[in-house]
Amino acid sequence: MAIQSSFKNMTLCLFAVCIVSSALLAAVYALTKAPIEAADKAKTAGAIARVVPEFEGEPVLSTVEMGGKEYTYYTVSKAGKPVGYAIMSSAVGFSGPVSLMVGITSDRVIFSTSVLSQAETPGLGAKCVEPAFAGQFTNLDPAVKKLAVKKDGGDIDAITASTITSRAYTKAVEIAVAVFDTIVSGGSADTGDAVTGASLKPAAEGQE
Repeated sequence: MAIQSSFKNMTLCLFAVCIVSSALLAAVYALTKAPIEAADKAKTAGAIARVVPEFEGEPVLSTVEMGGKEYTYYTVSKAGKPVGYAIMSSAVGFSGPVSLMVGITSDRVIFSTSVLSQAETPGLGAKCVEPAFAGQFTNLDPAVKKLAVKKDGGDIDAITASTITSRAYTKAVEIAVAVFDTIVSGGSADTGDAVTGASLKPAAEGQE
C-alpha cells in the first residue's frame, strides 16, 4: 500500500512539474515573441535599405513565382516611380544555405547585396560578408559582367580556398537577377504590406 501511495505521489509530482514547465515555456514565448518579431523586421528593413538606392515611403512586400518556386521581394519608389527591388535569394554553400538580400535598380544594375544568413566556415567561406568579396557585386551590370567565379569563366574573384561559398553567393545573386527579369516582364506577383522602418538607412572550403 505504501509503495502504491509513493508511486501515486511521484506521478502527481511529475505531472505538476510538467504543467508548471509548460506554463513557464508559454510565458517565455509570449514575452519574447514580439521582441523577436520586431528584431526580424528591423533586420529585414536594414537589409533593404542597404541594397537599394535612396527611396521615399515604405518598401512594398510582394511575391513572385519563378520555376515553381515563390520568391519574396520589396519594391521601393521615389517620385511615384519604382527605383529598385530588394530580392531575397539563396543558394547552398559549403555548410548550408547562403541567404542574401539583393538590390537591383529599375535599369537592371545590381546596386548592392547583403547577407541575411550564412553558416560558412569562419576564416574561409564566412568571408563572403566582407567588402573584399561582396563589394564585387556593387553597381555590377550583369549585361556587362558574367555572374560566375573566374574558375567557371566569369568575372567574380572567389574567396581563397572557398570556391563553393563563392559560387553559392554568386548563384544567389544570379537567381535574384532572374527574379527581377520575371518581375519586370509581368510575372505573377502577389502584393502585401509595406515594411515600416525600411526607409531609414542604417550605417552601413580545402576546396570550400
